Formats: sequence, C-alpha cells, structure tokens
Amino acid sequence: MPCTGTKTRQGVTVTGARKLFIKTYGCQMNVYDSARMAQALESGGYETTSRPEDADMILLNTCHIREKAAEKMYSELGRLKPLRTKRPDLKIGVAGCVAQAEGEEIFRRQPMVDLVVGPQAYHRLPAMAQAAGAGKKMLDTEFPREDKFDHLPKPSAGRRAPAAFLTVQEGCDKFCTFCVVPYTRGAEASRPAPRILAEARDLVARGAVEITLLGQNVNAWQGAADDGPWNLAKLIRELSRIDGLERIRFTTSHPNDMDEELIAAHGECEKLMPYLHLPVQAGSDRILKAMNRRHTAQGYLRLIERIRAVRPDIALSGDFIVGFPGETAEDFEATLALCKEVRYAAAFSFKYSARPGTPAADRTQVDEDEKKERLTRLQALLARHQAEFQQAQVGRTLKVLVEKPGRKPGQMAGKSEYLHAVHMPADTGTLGRVVSARILASERNSLSAEPISGCADS
Repeated sequence: MPCTGTKTRQGVTVTGARKLFIKTYGCQMNVYDSARMAQALESGGYETTSRPEDADMILLNTCHIREKAAEKMYSELGRLKPLRTKRPDLKIGVAGCVAQAEGEEIFRRQPMVDLVVGPQAYHRLPAMAQAAGAGKKMLDTEFPREDKFDHLPKPSAGRRAPAAFLTVQEGCDKFCTFCVVPYTRGAEASRPAPRILAEARDLVARGAVEITLLGQNVNAWQGAADDGPWNLAKLIRELSRIDGLERIRFTTSHPNDMDEELIAAHGECEKLMPYLHLPVQAGSDRILKAMNRRHTAQGYLRLIERIRAVRPDIALSGDFIVGFPGETAEDFEATLALCKEVRYAAAFSFKYSARPGTPAADRTQVDEDEKKERLTRLQALLARHQAEFQQAQVGRTLKVLVEKPGRKPGQMAGKSEYLHAVHMPADTGTLGRVVSARILASERNSLSAEPISGCADS
C-alpha cells in the first residue's frame, strides 16, 4: 500500500499511517468490539478514519440478529465494489457474527474480500491484516482456547466519552430455538473480575462517568477472583467503590439468571441505574416452550414483581418476537396481555425471521401478512406504554449525564437515569457531568428539559 514517512508504534516500525474504516452493525457489544479491533490494528500501523474513500482497509463488523443480515452484508460489499475497482490496493474484511456464520462462503460470493474474522479471533487481526496486505486470503472463525482479551492491546491513551461499554461476558448456553448466538459467539465465557475492574478504572481515569456492562447473557457472568468466583451483583458492588464512576448499567439479561442478589442490588446500590432490559420474547407458555426459553409467563411476571418491590420506579424494557412458528391468535393475545400487565418503558419487537441452522427455521411458518398485522398491533401498544412512561416524567427533576452537543445551537444532549434521551439548553462546560434537570415535555423518543441553576452534581 502506498504510504509515506516512518513511525513507530508499540515497538513496531511502520511506513506512514494506513487508514482504517470500520462500519458497525447491531448491538452495543459490536460497538465495543469495533473499538477493540481498531486498537488491535494500531500495532500494524493503522489509524481510524470516518471516510471509507480514505481508507486502506475497510472492515464490516456484522450482526446476525436482524432479518436478512447476511444479504444486507453482501449488498454492502456490492456497494464497495466501485471503490475497490478504483483502488485495487484497498483491503476489505468482514468481521462479527455474519462472518462467523458464513465463513468461506463470503470469499465465494464476493472474491474481493481479503479477510474474514469471527468474534473470538479479533486479537489475531494484526497478523491477518499483514498477510492480507501480502495478497493472501485470510479466514479465522475458530473458537480459540485462549481468551482474546488476554491478547488484545490495552486501550490507547486519550480522553474517552462520558459513557462507555465494557464487555464482561460473551456467548450463550441457552440455545433458544430462534437464535444464532451460541453458534456465532460460542459457549458462555466470563472475564475474570480483576481484569474487568482494571479496565473500568482505566475508563474512569480517562473520563467515563457511566459504564454499561455487556454480555449476551450478562447476568450469567461468573468471574474468577482471588477470593473465589463472583456473581454480577458482587461485581456491581465492587465497581460502585470506584471514585468517579457515578453510573452502572448492564445488558442483556436472561430472566433465568436474575438471582436474588442481583435483584437486591437494584434496591441497595445507588450507582446502579433504575433501568433493566429483561427480554421475555412472548407471553404464551406454549410458544415460550417452543422457543426453549425455560421460563413461563407467570414466572416472568413474578420476577418483575420482586424487582419492583425493591425498586418501584425501575424502567423496564423487553424484546418480543411476533409470529414465531406455530404462534396462534390466542398465543399472540397472551403476549399482549403480558405487555399490558408489565407496561414497559421501552421495548424492541420484530417479526420472526428464520435463521439458517437454528431449530425453528425448519418449522411451519406463520403467514407473513399475519405477522405484519400482529406486529403493528403490538408496537402500537408498546408505543402507548412508552409514551405514558415518558409523560409521567414531565415536571419531575431527573439526573442527566450530558454526553454530547445537541442538534440545535446552545443545546446539549444526554441520558436520564431511566435511559431517556434528554436535550436541554446548556453549554459545553456541562459535558461529562451529571446535572439536575426539570423535564418540560415528552417527545416521541426523547424528553426536553431545562437545567436547574446551581444543581450540577459532578
């Protein structure tokens, strides 16, 4: 690749500064993974750019959860063809869950791709990139024995955003019949507690005020520590001791791993925010069994009661799949009934779409028009409940972490303790601070507020 100048990074002499562009799809864990991939490739002489046309390497960090994920990835690769034709030295890679699932098929369908790397092999990216630069096709979708986090470089120096993600757990052992995660991310694996605490302290030292702990089943985390294994509640309590860390969140949780200690933490840990994403997927026991969820609707509702008993104001969000194979009108009504009882502050809902290789993909499918009609009804109900929860905040004083400038001049934007997007008139001096703000109005997906003079909290 054409470069100029000589630089040294981490003891490696490179010619010039090659540019890396990463396009990230999907969940917060992919956002975290993209940052770590960029850090790994720094040792190979790459620095990130926001412009794909300036890049020497383009990586697509893919997600397999959404509908037609593989086809969307291939479409994106097709859009990159003119750029590759113009610049034959441009290297293109595919990472993430679609890379894991598709493997060699990506090379067959898009020969211009130079490397394919699964989620557990990011630490080997520098060597893969070097080989790709020499003209080799590189594929790594193995589940390695070593922990990739042991081999990834420490995050580079410099101030970070006020809110940061921190992966603590990966993989899944639940094998829900609709889900590809066990096949693309592997078995559940937990990072050791001391490494998580060290990374959290580093994030706070560089400006993070809020940390969200990430995992496919984050509340299944069981991390090794000097005094034996810890659970997530213990980790949260220890994180709460870090000076400068004011907010802790975690996502995504499975109902079966929501133990009593973690429930208690919501009532006892001031830094643990009153927001919980707890997917249920359906309200029908028959469908839950077909999904292999291993919990019942009533069991889930009793769990919600226990959580609200320790934190009555908690904002709950959930995930729903409409039109799962075999779902009847009666099953769907059970889902609506569960939603009416819980009254979610926010929720994500989707039509079922088959994932190749999962058990549900081979079952008799619900008619697409019926799926669409049911999804419309469910989303209308969920939107009404969200609007009611947001409207209930009007007139209240909430604590807002200011994260970035707003869309309008003289405006800043951030998040409330309930994870609402909040915008308000303020100057850039509030960036990274938690301020008290009076909520003035509820909009479709956000709140507008005014800061309370003299009430900056950090």
